[in-house]
Amino acid sequence: MKLRYKIIMFAITPLLLSLAGIALAVFYQATYLAKQQRNTVEQAYLSTKEAELKHYVTLGNAAIAHLYNAPHQDQLKQEQALKILATLDYGNDGYFYVYDMRGKNLMHPRRQDLVGKDLWNMMDPEGNFTIRLLTQRAQEGGGVIRYLWEKPSSKKVVLKLGYVIPLERWGWMLGTGIYLDDVDSTLNKIDIQVARNIRNTMFSIAGIAIVSALLIALSGLALNISESRVAEAKLKVLAQSVVRSQEDERARLSRDLHDGLSQLLVSIKLQIESGLAKLGGSQPSSDPKLNSFFRATTQLNDALSEVRRISHDLRPALLDDLGLAAALQHLAGEFEDATKLPVQFETSGNFSSLSELSNTTLFRVAQEALTNIHKHAKNVSLVRMQLNQEGPDSILSIMDNGAGFDVAEIANHPKRGIGLSNMRERLAIVNGKLILHSDIDGTEVIARIPQKDFL
Repeated sequence: MKLRYKIIMFAITPLLLSLAGIALAVFYQATYLAKQQRNTVEQAYLSTKEAELKHYVTLGNAAIAHLYNAPHQDQLKQEQALKILATLDYGNDGYFYVYDMRGKNLMHPRRQDLVGKDLWNMMDPEGNFTIRLLTQRAQEGGGVIRYLWEKPSSKKVVLKLGYVIPLERWGWMLGTGIYLDDVDSTLNKIDIQVARNIRNTMFSIAGIAIVSALLIALSGLALNISESRVAEAKLKVLAQSVVRSQEDERARLSRDLHDGLSQLLVSIKLQIESGLAKLGGSQPSSDPKLNSFFRATTQLNDALSEVRRISHDLRPALLDDLGLAAALQHLAGEFEDATKLPVQFETSGNFSSLSELSNTTLFRVAQEALTNIHKHAKNVSLVRMQLNQEGPDSILSIMDNGAGFDVAEIANHPKRGIGLSNMRERLAIVNGKLILHSDIDGTEVIARIPQKDFL
């Protein structure tokens, strides 16, 4: 992993760990507070219901107090009391019930089938003796008690909160109650809302974490892009400096060869020719001594030609004196003379706005392309070179009608395509681009450079 990515990871990881820790702490606290809230609401609700039940029982007791406290008691008064209590109800499922202390049901307005039955041994679905528990609470002086009982409106056995008191004078237990399924439904709604709030909070923290990580990553990416652009610009400037240095060195060597070594060879040649003239030998003769000087003169001519060729290859004087088009035309002529392949050169447009480095780059691309044609192209009978202006770009095209080659294979081969890579690198320095086409009908190398580059 690159250093820049490691830095980004080191920046993001602590943030994500911190947010994860915050999320766990928030989740724990929210869950704990939700349980406390549920318990508080439940206790407050039940306390309210207990007070309400106590009030109902007090009202029911008050409704029959004149009968219960009458000095003369008889069965008729008890029956009147039962009738009064049977008519007292509240809501759909609020009613009073009466049992004796032995578990016999004396009045039940919602379950007439229970009236007169001994329910002392009746058990609920959990195995509890319901009437025994109610009677026990009444014998203890009365109060609230929870038990399971069938809800009249739904016909389902649910939890009920009851309140009972003893009527000791008659040996009765008077009670009423409310069903707690509505309470559970209300508390479940609270639980669902709290869970939804906790989930939304977790999603918010996760969203903050994602956004923060993305912001850090994007900032790092932007910084990397900025640094890459700066580094690329510096690298391009450095490459330009290297190319300029190379071309300056080539020009210096070319001048040194032309002005130094070439002049020295010419001077030696003239001295030998002068010596031969003094010896009276202007033409090769049978004299072996004179023929050695004549061979030396011939070799000096060859050396002069080689020095001029090397000097021209290092830095063609035409490129500096007459411009790119003239230098390319001269290059095409030299290639035709050396290889005996006909070269058609065409040019159109004005290239005066091209920089010195761009001119040199196009000339070197042309040299490399012609060298590749000479070394690698097969069945070539014609070479065409065109230098044109197309909009803001200068385009150099070198084409041949040879057999062509597989461009992808050359590009992927580790030991081939070096010349093409060099051309691409040279063009990239001046914001140029190399385009290569090759098939069975021939090969075309296209170099495109902006006319008004930044150089």
